[in-house]
Amino acid sequence: MNSIAWDVVSRATARVSLFAAALTLCLLCAAPHASAQSGSIEFVVHATPSGGIQEPVRGFPFHLLRKSFAEIGREVDASTPKPDQDAFIDKLEVSKELKAWMKKNHSASLSGDAFLHRLHSAEIMDIPEFFSAYMERNSGDQFVGFPKAKYKASDQTKDPAKYAKLRQDYLDAIRHFIDLNPQTIEGVDLGLADIDPGAKWDAIAARRAPEVKRQTMLLAQSKYLVASTQTDLQGQGFFRGVAPGVYYLSTLDVNATIGDARPRWDVEIHVQPGQSTYATLSEANAVQPASTTP
Repeated sequence: MNSIAWDVVSRATARVSLFAAALTLCLLCAAPHASAQSGSIEFVVHATPSGGIQEPVRGFPFHLLRKSFAEIGREVDASTPKPDQDAFIDKLEVSKELKAWMKKNHSASLSGDAFLHRLHSAEIMDIPEFFSAYMERNSGDQFVGFPKAKYKASDQTKDPAKYAKLRQDYLDAIRHFIDLNPQTIEGVDLGLADIDPGAKWDAIAARRAPEVKRQTMLLAQSKYLVASTQTDLQGQGFFRGVAPGVYYLSTLDVNATIGDARPRWDVEIHVQPGQSTYATLSEANAVQPASTTP
């Protein structure tokens, strides 16, 4: 090999060696930096049954999520088509006034406290089914002072104008009576039981719930899952090497069982670079049961 060729080879070898050394230095510097950026989560879980003492929640699965399980559920609920209530109402064999009332109130139920609280004299007087049920329950001698009709059916033929006026006076008196005695609305739903489509609509709407639950679990355990672990005999759990950010310690839709205690968790956790985050889970920060109040 002549001197020129040897010089070219030597220079190329030197450049490769220099590049390799620089790359090694970068990797050595980056490794501790990346490690220092990761954090960890350490948590302990306790629950207290009624009349008992606090116990660790042992051998229970916990999941680290990027979004709260509750929010994932709301996301799925918003994206899952709901059955068309207006179309359901349109097919009912009831008056057009009652259909309009159902659509306005977004409800197909004609029973219960929530329904009765929506009723006022205007609805009772203007909707044939409500008026009929109210009159069936309240007319006659059941309530002192309930208005009496001053017209007869025969008056409609003999003196239509008089009949119309007396009938309107009667209806106005009933409206006034309802306003003065709102308690007389109670029990009206009993007279609507035969036409109440609430149970049928609830059954239709309930068919959607399993699909929402399935999709929520699927998203939680795939798209939003960071890691999973299980508590030890002391009720402790750990997540190592977690990137900084906001996470959620969740048991998804599974409740722990400690005596009669049935808590589940969906707790927000903040992980800082290079730091351990500690959390204590108990009934105090468990998911609260959904309210059953209408």
